[in-house]
Amino acid sequence: MIISRDLYLNRLIAHRHNGLIKIITGIRRCGKSFLLFNLFKNFLLDDGVNPAHIIEIALDDRRNKALRDPDNCLKFVLDKVTNSKEQFYLLIDEVQYMPEFEDVLNSFLHVANLDTYVTGSNSKFLSSDIITEFRGRGDELRVHPLTFKEFTKTVPDLRFDDAFNYYQTYGGLPYTALLSNEEEKGSYLKRLFDEVYLKDIIERNKIRNNLQVEILLNVIASSIGSLTNPQRLENTFKSSGDKQISAVTINQYLNYFIDAFLIEKAERFDVKGKKYISTPQKYYFSDIGLRNARLNFRQQETTHIMENIIYNELRARNYSVDVGVVEINERQESGHYVRKQTEIDFIAGKGSQKYYIQSDLSLDLETKLQQEIRPLTNTGDSFKKIVVVKDNILPSRDENGILTLGLKQFLTEPNCINL
Repeated sequence: MIISRDLYLNRLIAHRHNGLIKIITGIRRCGKSFLLFNLFKNFLLDDGVNPAHIIEIALDDRRNKALRDPDNCLKFVLDKVTNSKEQFYLLIDEVQYMPEFEDVLNSFLHVANLDTYVTGSNSKFLSSDIITEFRGRGDELRVHPLTFKEFTKTVPDLRFDDAFNYYQTYGGLPYTALLSNEEEKGSYLKRLFDEVYLKDIIERNKIRNNLQVEILLNVIASSIGSLTNPQRLENTFKSSGDKQISAVTINQYLNYFIDAFLIEKAERFDVKGKKYISTPQKYYFSDIGLRNARLNFRQQETTHIMENIIYNELRARNYSVDVGVVEINERQESGHYVRKQTEIDFIAGKGSQKYYIQSDLSLDLETKLQQEIRPLTNTGDSFKKIVVVKDNILPSRDENGILTLGLKQFLTEPNCINL
């Protein structure tokens, strides 16, 4: 079964011929190679590109071992570009197999009629600051696991509730979605976590105390969507009897997880003060199935999982995402007012667009409704304000202009937040 990734394919198409190296990054096994060597290549062919003008190099293929030598690869490609007046496309997979690949790719930038695209899937290439490797001449395309809408194409006969239950349990890695039963899905995710992601992080960063890393991953997985920081995590370790890890080391480990795209950090932003608050932050897993597998599928708190899924959906739609903090004056029984911090789950931004979004399972109780909307009504600005609930409801807007959407509509209709 072919899973279309139109979201990313269209971005690749839009970035053609922009004079930069297109660098496709993202967590391992999220579909980067398939996007480039199948979907994008087929687009080029359908667009009339001569097959001889598409140069493909899979450096993880033993048959291409000679091309792992940077000088051999450079000569091979330049010999293929036989006509300086016609456009050529270079697609390189697993570029990290080539020593000095940065110099080689920068050399390709001097070939005016060569448009270069690369992927990589080891920990060196998956660093979040990969663009600096190309001295500002790289154009990064971040690929995420399947969104829920993409996932539903693999289970077209399931109702929303059943499809969402699979998605919130096993996530959106493409191969997981295509496996036929739950036992296979769970086994694959556990194996992948231990043998690929965890192994990469430990080997790349030369970590000696594997147990500390594994405990920290468990703690982060158990507390997705909760405010924390390295100092709090250090106290967690101490309370569990492990006093050998400092806040500095914990912060370093967290950055390793982020660099590997295993987790993402959401900073807190003071809406009225218009400034970032350095600590604490929230952490979310790039794929909720990997998070669940890490915990052996034991902690299935729908509230936090739904929040993580909404975060991932916004990131896949190319929004920057922060956590909002809104200070309000709250009157006490004594009649005095005290300043209190309230939270907006997500501030989603893209260009001049900004959205305040709350995630909640249900708003059946009036007190719960007031608790959720109070930060939204006190932002002091007119940006769009949205509450997403798990219930399948018709969209509605209250007297404050706050839009309430059902989760199904939010996940399947990307433009619904502009209703």
